[in-house]
Amino acid sequence: MKALAPRLLLKHVIPSSIRITGMSSSHTNPTFRRPRSIVKKVLAKPQSEGDGAVVRRSIGRSELKFLDPFLMLDEFAVSPPAGFPDHPHRGFETVTYMLEGAFTHQDFAGHQGTIRTGDVQWMTAGRGIIHSEMPAGEGTQRGLQLWINLSSKDKMIEPRYQEVVREEIGEAEEGGVKVRVIAGEAMGVKSPVYTRTPTVYLDFTLKPGAQLQQPISQSWSAFVYVLEGEGVFGSFNSNPTPAHQLLVLGTGDGGEGLSAWNKSSSNNLRFVLIGGQPLNEPVVQYGPFVMNTQSQIEQTIEDYQYCKNGFEMAKYWRSQSLG
Repeated sequence: MKALAPRLLLKHVIPSSIRITGMSSSHTNPTFRRPRSIVKKVLAKPQSEGDGAVVRRSIGRSELKFLDPFLMLDEFAVSPPAGFPDHPHRGFETVTYMLEGAFTHQDFAGHQGTIRTGDVQWMTAGRGIIHSEMPAGEGTQRGLQLWINLSSKDKMIEPRYQEVVREEIGEAEEGGVKVRVIAGEAMGVKSPVYTRTPTVYLDFTLKPGAQLQQPISQSWSAFVYVLEGEGVFGSFNSNPTPAHQLLVLGTGDGGEGLSAWNKSSSNNLRFVLIGGQPLNEPVVQYGPFVMNTQSQIEQTIEDYQYCKNGFEMAKYWRSQSLG
């Protein structure tokens, strides 16, 4: 869901077995002595994307360009006829998590489907995808889209999809804390999603007065994004953080995980906790293309413009209106 520079609009109209490690079970009682600190807060500000759509971007804006291996996080709230018509990707993965409503996806290889409230689509763009993402109903369709970088050895693999409906996403609840395990593991529940770049993605809801300690590998990048309510993170005496804020957890400070509290007497707190193993590789990005060198980006632009090296099927393909 990210625009390509206008000078590339030659062919299409553009809008904008690995083992999972690093996370263990959640507990509502303390399981470690020192939480990871909060080292940065970013407000996800609205900006235009796609065709008439507005997103709140946190990772991928000037305040936080990149959090290895994460390239972008958008919270979208889109109503027809706005959306994200035909656009390309190469070199990374997109993870779309529907919070409310539904989105329909089509690509140039003939893949088509609709994800609804609570569903997840984990798309590995690899060497190249051109697709559309459009709202599949009236009213506002809400969700999150996360971009995860691929290592240099995986950037040119064949595209693939993992689509998980809400009933297949494991859940657990204990002591006023509920978790949906989209990727990785928490509270004894493991996700079926295969993460080529090792990643954990947890959707937590804390009832009023509840608290959480979630271990996280000290070497992994990690962040919290608040969806509903307001919470206290890192230190019990910290100021509460409201919705649409992203908090980056520190590394190298000896912290063992995330501590969170819902001090409200009446409102739930909902947030996602996302962590990933850094790739520690160069990142060169040009809109929806993410590679390791400038020459690879130039080759990608040429491949896209001339429909080759992964973009062959783009020559005659256009998405179809399903309305």
